[in-house]
Parts: sequence; structure tokens; C-alpha cells
Amino acid sequence: MSQNEAQAGEQIWATASAPQFLIHHEGDDVAVAVQDVDPGEGEAVYMDSNRAVTVRVADVIPLGHKVALVDLGEGDEVIEYSVRIGVTRQPIRAGQHVHVHNIRSARWQNSM
Repeated sequence: MSQNEAQAGEQIWATASAPQFLIHHEGDDVAVAVQDVDPGEGEAVYMDSNRAVTVRVADVIPLGHKVALVDLGEGDEVIEYSVRIGVTRQPIRAGQHVHVHNIRSARWQNSM
């Protein structure tokens, strides 16, 4: 599929044996979708240990977006790559879509 076709709104799918999500490090709060993922059960693989886990996905997660692996409260830090990447704007439940609508970048946290 070309980039233009993907931008036209077509979903991007990997092979059936590929995980739906990658988790950079053990202890991260989020995983990154490596394909468009519909609600239901999906597989995630930790890149630092190769351990596979099942994620119950509550929302549609587009390619490159994040899914919460744990429940996070409002104002909680969001950890990815074993570092703080953001702060939640509202509570986020495990399995929900994590993006700019519900987290604020840690870099710009104090700008507003």
C-alpha cells in the first residue's frame, strides 16, 4: 500500500503473526500500535525482553498511536522508553487510546 492510499483513509494491517503493539521497555505505561487496531484483544511484545502480553483494547488505535497498558489517573506521569513522556489530562483506563486529547507532552507541561 502506498503512503497516498494510507492517507486516503484505508486501514493498515500487518501479517496475522505480527504483534499489534510494541512496548519499548518493561515498566512502560503505553505501547505503540504497529498497525491499525480495532477494539478487542491484541498482542504486544516488549522490545527489551521479547516477552509477549495480551492487551484488551477498548478503542480504535491508529498506526503509530499509543494504547494504555495500565490505568492512569488525572495528572499522572506517562512512561515510555523508561522515561516520562507526558502527563495525563484526564483519567485513562488500560486499553484506551493515548494521544494529545488525553495527555500533555512532558516537554511543554509548564507552558500553559
